[in-house]
Amino acid sequence: MLETIGWREWMSLPELGIDRIKVKVDTGARTSCLHAFRVEPFRDKGALWVAADVHPVQNDQDKVISFVAPVLDERQVSDSGGHREQRFVIDTLARLGDHEWRIEMTLTNRDSMKFRMLLGRTAMYGRFNVDPAASYVQGGRP
Repeated sequence: MLETIGWREWMSLPELGIDRIKVKVDTGARTSCLHAFRVEPFRDKGALWVAADVHPVQNDQDKVISFVAPVLDERQVSDSGGHREQRFVIDTLARLGDHEWRIEMTLTNRDSMKFRMLLGRTAMYGRFNVDPAASYVQGGRP
């Protein structure tokens, strides 16, 4: 039996240093995405990496978390408005309530968006059912 989550939840991304981030559960999005700015690709021993900054809290431009992560892929992604953008894809550990698993996510600037992260259907597949009438089913802020 799959566990239920609401249309919005609190998550953490411990490998990126993000102890709490409000996410919109988005069954329409294939891949999860994280708000990131100053995304700077670089090479280390031939492998492609990114250094990026995140504002994990909406409307708080003062709190900045910086991270580095290996690039898993680069993909052309269409947003909900049909705009296409080339994005870096990373793999990281995600925590939601008592659940912990690895997810792929793209990096893009979501400054104008209400949620700093979207949890896409690939990350939820086989793990959760979504109750669109519920919020924070897996608990409050982590």
